[in-house]
Amino acid sequence: MISRATIAPVMVLAVVATLAACTSPRQQAINRQARAATEFLERQGSIGDPGRVAAADFAFARMARDEGQWTAFRAYAADDAVMDASDGYAPVAEVLAGLADPAEPIRWAPTDIWSSCDGTLAVSLGRFIRPNGLVGDYVTVWELQDDNSYKWIYDTGTPDDPQPVREPQEDLPEDAIVVEGMTSIEGRIADCPARGERFSPPAGTIERGGSISDTRFSKDWTMRIDREYFLADGRREVRFFWQREGEWEQGLSFTVPPGE
Repeated sequence: MISRATIAPVMVLAVVATLAACTSPRQQAINRQARAATEFLERQGSIGDPGRVAAADFAFARMARDEGQWTAFRAYAADDAVMDASDGYAPVAEVLAGLADPAEPIRWAPTDIWSSCDGTLAVSLGRFIRPNGLVGDYVTVWELQDDNSYKWIYDTGTPDDPQPVREPQEDLPEDAIVVEGMTSIEGRIADCPARGERFSPPAGTIERGGSISDTRFSKDWTMRIDREYFLADGRREVRFFWQREGEWEQGLSFTVPPGE
């Protein structure tokens, strides 16, 4: 078994700005640092590299700002992508049918990336801000496509409760993304099997009851992602498990409260 647990974090701004030209020195500095962070991530071109997933997430967010929120969601969705619906989940085309892009998009940026060893499945955790000022966390599940690009297969999020107290920001671009408490992006990769070996899926049946659920495995069986909607109260959970030291270990459990 080969451990690839530690990836050096990439320092980025607490404000991820658009790459469009702007006039003030402060705005230019914000743009330069945001561009440098994105370009560094895009240079990390190997399979199983969380930097490629982060670069896809940044590009997804930029498209939402530049071309429209739902335009970006449609463009970056895999063929089998689903979104939250009132009674569970529904295909992205069904949820977004007839929806025009809002005047102001949600803005977001990733803070943590987890990837399977082979890079076929990954999860990003990050921060978002809505047009009404609410901030919170989001989770996006990514899958590697046949053309070697990343597309999302599930995306969800929930505002902080309570909302953090934020100091007024001055001299920031109007289209900046404020990511509370963000200082770096940290990427981690599941343990890889030794040469010539292959991990096996978990033994037994994954128990389900009183819920609508889905489980997705990476092609090399080093990551498993569970998505679940609880019928009793409408709560949603996203969990992932991955190979660590020869065992299946839970890496993240993300809960969206009922009605969110």
